Amino acid sequence: MPEITRLSGSREWIDLDFVERERTPESAMALGIQSHVAGLSLSNTVELLEALGVQRSRKAIHDWVQKADLQPDSGKSPNQIALDETVIRINDQQFWLYAAADPQSNELLHVRLFATTTTTLTEIFLRELQQKHDVETAVFLVDGAQHLQTALQRAGLRFQMCRHGNRNAVERIFRELKRRTSSFSNCFSHVKPETAENWLQSFARWHNATN
Repeated sequence: MPEITRLSGSREWIDLDFVERERTPESAMALGIQSHVAGLSLSNTVELLEALGVQRSRKAIHDWVQKADLQPDSGKSPNQIALDETVIRINDQQFWLYAAADPQSNELLHVRLFATTTTTLTEIFLRELQQKHDVETAVFLVDGAQHLQTALQRAGLRFQMCRHGNRNAVERIFRELKRRTSSFSNCFSHVKPETAENWLQSFARWHNATN
């Protein structure tokens, strides 16, 4: 079973406050959420839980991840922020995943999914990032994308062009994300963009917990 070696460790980062009258033990729910976010398909996660004597459906596990509403922790004060975007596909449509990462801790600070990429949407992403973290003195590391630079200028944030080095932190995370989900075939077929974004934010929370 792929990635099974990465499913050990604390699951305290998983908040199960959404649970009301759920018949599944919380420890099994936490394992199911962690397993799926870490890259196991829903079918493989079902098999993992069955091996522990817990019988739940693919939909139940999917719903756990969505209801947990996991997000990266707020309140960080990074010195540098790697800012980038990448194309993903949902139901054969193209979307843009924006991500900001701290290259020193390798943590994802914020992720968002947009139907396109523009300066205005980048400004929205930056405002959300500013609301979550202390980034006013941070230096943003960007590539040559003009809309990223323009949005940062408008926001009064410092940046520098950097095609290698620390900016590669977010690119490494993108590669890991795509590898882990087999180009999203396990997660982003027959779902709404909001569902995919929720999974991506859950992935960011899991990723930070393992670093």
